[in-house]
Amino acid sequence: MNVIQEINKVNDKFATQGSKLRIEKRGEKLNIRGSLPSKENKNNYRIQRISLGLKADISGINEAQKKLQLINLQLELNQFDWINWISKPNKNKIKNNFEFKNKLDQFEEFFFRERKNEYLSSTRKTTWRSSYKPYLKRILNIYNNYDKGDLKDIFQKTLESYKEGSRSRKQCATSLSVLAKFLDIKLPENWKSSSKGYGLNKAGFRDLPTDEVIEQLWDKIPNKSWKFVFGLMATYGLRNHEVFFCDLSSLTNFGDKIIRVLPTTKTGEHQVWPFHPEWVEKFELSKLGEKPELLPNINRDLKITTLQNIGKKITDQFNRYSLQIKPYDLRHAWAVRTIFYDLPDTVAARMMGHSVSLHTQTYHHWITKRDQQQAVNNALLKVKKSKSI
Repeated sequence: MNVIQEINKVNDKFATQGSKLRIEKRGEKLNIRGSLPSKENKNNYRIQRISLGLKADISGINEAQKKLQLINLQLELNQFDWINWISKPNKNKIKNNFEFKNKLDQFEEFFFRERKNEYLSSTRKTTWRSSYKPYLKRILNIYNNYDKGDLKDIFQKTLESYKEGSRSRKQCATSLSVLAKFLDIKLPENWKSSSKGYGLNKAGFRDLPTDEVIEQLWDKIPNKSWKFVFGLMATYGLRNHEVFFCDLSSLTNFGDKIIRVLPTTKTGEHQVWPFHPEWVEKFELSKLGEKPELLPNINRDLKITTLQNIGKKITDQFNRYSLQIKPYDLRHAWAVRTIFYDLPDTVAARMMGHSVSLHTQTYHHWITKRDQQQAVNNALLKVKKSKSI
C-alpha cells in the first residue's frame, strides 16, 4: 500500500466537496492541515495544523478521514472549538500543583464562553458558583493533599468525600464529569454507580410539610408581600428565584391561572398549573394578576445581582419568620401532590423545569407508591368484578 497515494485519494474527494482542509503525513503520524479559525479570534482564519496522533497506515487514514469529515461539519455549523482538538499528552498525569490549578482556570474560562441555550451571563455565574466552584475547590484541595497519582484516583476521592446518596455527591459527579471531558480524562468505570444521589432521603419523606401545615405557615407570615411569595411557591412549586421572574397576568379573576416562568430563569421558559387550584383563592394570588408589584421590592437586575442572591433572600425570610421549613420543601411538596393527582410524570417534570429522569429519580418513593397503589386498586377491582359474575 502506498500511504501517500491513499492520502491523496481522500484529499481529492474532500476537495471536490469544497473542503479547504487536507490530511498530511508528517513523519510516521497524520495531521489535518488547512484554513482554520485562530485560537485567539474565531473570526480570523489562517493555515494551521491539527495533530491527530494517528499512525500513517490504512487504519490511521480511515480514522483521519472521519476526523476531517467531523471538522468540516463543525466549521459549517459554526461549532468548531480548539478545545476539542488540542492534544493533551499524558492526560491522566499532571506534573504539579500549579499546572493542575492552571487547568482548572482554563476550564473556568471555557465555561464562561458564549454557549448555546444560555440566556444571561448572570445565569452562568449562578450556575458556576453553585454547581461547579465548590467541587473544583474540593478536588484542588484533595489533589494538593495526596501524592500525585493517576487523576482518576483524585476524581474518585473527591466524589467519595461527599456523603453517599446526597445531592452534593450527585452534583459533584455531574460537574467533575464535565471537567473530565474538558481534560480528556477517562473516569473510573464505577463512576456512575458511585455518583448516585439527589433523591430525597428518608428524613425528607417525613419532613415535607402537609397541606394543612402549609396553610398554617402562610397564616403565620406577618408581611403581605412575603405571604404572596410563600403562596406562589406552595401553589406552583416554584424555585426561590422563579417567583420574581414569572408572568402572573393569568392570575386575574378571569384568567386561566396558568403562570409562565420566564426564560431568564435557571432552566428557561415553562408553564405551571396550580396544585391545589383552590389555593389561588386561598392565598389571594389573584391580586398579583392585576398588581405584580405587590411582591417584595427587591433588586432583580441580573446585571447587578444573581439568581442565587435573589433566591437567598427568600431563604433568609423563611428563617426570619421561623417557618421551620426550607423554601424547597414547598417545591418538593408540590411535586408529591401532583403524583397523587395522577398527573403524568413527564408533564410534572416539564412544569418543574427539569428532566423526566431527574423527576423520577428524586420522587421515586412516591411515584413507586402511586404505581403500586394503582396496581392494587386494579387487582381488587378485578376480584370484585369476578365475584359479582
